[in-house]
Amino acid sequence: MRASFKWLQDYVEINETPEKLADMLTMAGIPVAAVEPLGQNISGVVTGKVIEIGPHPDADKLSVCKIDIGTEVLTIVTGATNVRQGHIVPVATVGANLPNGMNIQPTKLRGMLSYGMLCSTEELNIDNKLVSPEARNGIYILPADTAVGIDIRTALGLDDVVLEFELTANRADCFSIIGIAREIAVLTGASLKKPMLNLKETGVEKANSLTNIQIADSSLCPRFAARVLTNIKVGPSPAWMQHRIQAAGMRPINNIVDVTNFVMLELGQPMHAYDYNLLARHSLVVRKANPGEKLTTLDGIKRELEPDMLVIADAVQAVGIAGVMGGLATEVTANTQNVLLEAASFKGVSVRRTSRALGLRSEASGRFERGVDTANVIKALDRAAKLLEDMGACQVCPGIVDVYPDMQLPKQVAFTPEQINKYLGTDIPGSTMKDILKRLGFDVDVLAEKITVTVPTWRGDVTLPADICEEIARIYGYNNVPSTTPAGSMAQGKQSYTQTIVDKIKAVLTGSGFLEIISFSFTHPEAFDKLNIPEGSSLRHAIEVLNPITDDFPILRTTLLGGLMDTIVRNLSRKNEEFKLYEIGAVYLPENLPLKELPQEPLMLCGAIIGKRHPLAWNQTRDMVDFYDAKGSVEAILEGLRIGGYTVEADVNPSLHPGKTAVIKKEGDILGTVGEVHPEVLNAYGINRKVYLFELNVEALVKHAVHKPGYQALPKFPAITRDLAVVLSESVPAGDVTQAIIANAGPLLSSVQLFDVYTGQQVTAGSRSLAFSLTFRANDRTLTDVEIDEHYKNIIVYLENTFEAKLRE
Repeated sequence: MRASFKWLQDYVEINETPEKLADMLTMAGIPVAAVEPLGQNISGVVTGKVIEIGPHPDADKLSVCKIDIGTEVLTIVTGATNVRQGHIVPVATVGANLPNGMNIQPTKLRGMLSYGMLCSTEELNIDNKLVSPEARNGIYILPADTAVGIDIRTALGLDDVVLEFELTANRADCFSIIGIAREIAVLTGASLKKPMLNLKETGVEKANSLTNIQIADSSLCPRFAARVLTNIKVGPSPAWMQHRIQAAGMRPINNIVDVTNFVMLELGQPMHAYDYNLLARHSLVVRKANPGEKLTTLDGIKRELEPDMLVIADAVQAVGIAGVMGGLATEVTANTQNVLLEAASFKGVSVRRTSRALGLRSEASGRFERGVDTANVIKALDRAAKLLEDMGACQVCPGIVDVYPDMQLPKQVAFTPEQINKYLGTDIPGSTMKDILKRLGFDVDVLAEKITVTVPTWRGDVTLPADICEEIARIYGYNNVPSTTPAGSMAQGKQSYTQTIVDKIKAVLTGSGFLEIISFSFTHPEAFDKLNIPEGSSLRHAIEVLNPITDDFPILRTTLLGGLMDTIVRNLSRKNEEFKLYEIGAVYLPENLPLKELPQEPLMLCGAIIGKRHPLAWNQTRDMVDFYDAKGSVEAILEGLRIGGYTVEADVNPSLHPGKTAVIKKEGDILGTVGEVHPEVLNAYGINRKVYLFELNVEALVKHAVHKPGYQALPKFPAITRDLAVVLSESVPAGDVTQAIIANAGPLLSSVQLFDVYTGQQVTAGSRSLAFSLTFRANDRTLTDVEIDEHYKNIIVYLENTFEAKLRE
């Protein structure tokens, strides 16, 4: 948004310099990005009238001009071909300085002295986009009514300063000169001077008898209004208006178009002028585009419209893209006799969607996207009609055709001064708050301690008490708000206990040769079939994703096994056949489906080993990994977390091999499962070798992990070790035997370790030999064999009676 300093002074008295004003606005939340003085580095350039022009006596391509600059007549030699007698042109006199660094001095051209130079737009550093196409080549020909001998900066409106704003999208009201002037008036205490709107309306017929306006979808167009102007005289707009428009970065075209642009810049309300005689049945309707409908816009490009795009159409075809750009077919030209002038309010989302789809942005679309003041529509029409009426460019027909089906009422916000001060950390009196809000245009109603404000229609961004806080703070002055240390509970930045345990698990696995993988949290229902998970299993109760990234991942995972198996398949397909992998990640377990509350998201650890036990080397065996390698990896994790006293029991898991699956428990909690992958699962994934998996519940590991081990002094007295080998049925788990030994060995037993399992010719079929190493120790004395013998015998007797075990000789 660009605003001319002179234009702002039309509506509010400004005593500050442009730089000081820019600082004030920026501190009040209306940031000024740049202060740009126009006409910089131009001096000694005045307007002059060509009173005589003739050929150079010694040069075919040069002309000699006599230029009247008011105080004298100069002889100037020029090579321009577009200069004629009577033209008013910019003249750089002797001693003049130009923006390109040129200093003008008397110059002899083919034997004739030239006392100055005629200037083009380029030499005056005027952007070619801001002038008509014919003025871009050759000498800049000024309007015939331009005074002679005045400073060119005054003649072209370059004796001005432009403030360039970087406004946030919510401050739609400041995308207008009046909006900026209103803010300046509040900050400086000056009065806002609004333009007068007393129309004469000298037209013969009433507007409602000349046109018909309809809105097909009021949700996309809340209001649409029009005026009819007759006896149009199309011509250039006044110089002061052209200067205002150019300072804002737009090019003057003609008085009708310039007025619509001027009012848009002034009031923030985009408008459009149609050639009334070219509108079928002189009617307009706001509707969505018909399928396959096309429109050639004012830029000369034929555009294909989508059915969800809002258009303005006459009785036959679309004549404009609502809120974006008008159509070429009804453009105002030099032949236009009557004009239908419209102003409307369109839904910003619709305009933005259409603008982006067409790749077409305009000053109008930018304002509609941010939101315009619906109540300002009639004022904009009256302002435009008044300007054209004062120029003598038309007759305004009485009345306005206004279609406004659902009138929008102003919003109200209630608050107390205590709420505002508590929010801002200030002690601003309630009277000061009321004064600030009144200056901003809010209607204030005070009842006891409660203040209710009616928000002006142009402030669509104010809807909550927090918005009122912002308004009060920025006008009161952010620099007046005391600096205080934010209050609140402070927490030390550190990782959680769970994260510490996870790091330890990763360290153990990495030290064991495992590589970590990270798979998607999404999966496909087919993974449950591949993993052999039964239909009634809770693992199949997965959460469906409303907007899956692809059709391959429509649900959230309930197990890590699927992602791990996919990774194994991917590695095997690339001839990577010996590896150890693991993943730690969350699974998503809903209580009920459809979801009524957030699901549980327990952390799980899943690992896999496949291939040879050792890398290929001359001094290593070529054994393949087996169940005990996977079990050993789990035991390494438990040892690293100092988890002891757990049991390993045979188990059944649909994804693992029957008879080669174990569950690990401690104090009634299931820590995890380990086993060989079921052959059917291997077939489903196309794997032709054995894979061993383990899956552990990280939360259970965290519960039983010992973060800080207890201190234990080194023993002062020696221990006694006894070996015990018993033969018993293969159906008796070794863990049960170990627990029986511990229960009957007495308090002196310090450890028991299974060190041998034997089945063979020396053992009866269906039986096996288990050999245990028992360590006994006392903390206060050296034990004797007599003390140990009694406990040793108790163990043997119990094993014989309970498990029908026999002492192996």
